Amino acid sequence: MDRIVFLTCRNQQVLLADCSDCSPEELAGVIDEVPKHVTTHPPGSVLLLADFSRSVFTKESVEHLKLAAVFDRPHLKRSAWVLTQNLPKTLFESIRTFSGRVIPAFATRDEALEYLVGTPSSSAVDVPIEQK
Repeated sequence: MDRIVFLTCRNQQVLLADCSDCSPEELAGVIDEVPKHVTTHPPGSVLLLADFSRSVFTKESVEHLKLAAVFDRPHLKRSAWVLTQNLPKTLFESIRTFSGRVIPAFATRDEALEYLVGTPSSSAVDVPIEQK
């Protein structure tokens, strides 16, 4: 199964990085591939949905994510992540700070897609992130 694919939602292309159900090693591998897809597009043009549902994060996989988030930033129009209380809040905030990106997190893929192709809503801030 290819984990990085384009979806069409409301006549808009969304790049899905399906990082769901990954071990830390699998997660790092998928994360490292994302910039190769994003950076081929013009600046400010990519809608990116990263689904991290039920994946296992380590400090090492978070470091991969930080670097990818920096490389992706100029090419993104908007991005959204799906998290299922599997990323400690301190690590999530470190990714946001390091990358200089606003990264809204959602509980479901449908909510994230709605945000990306629709009018942004306040539900992005309602996702509980595990405190550790």
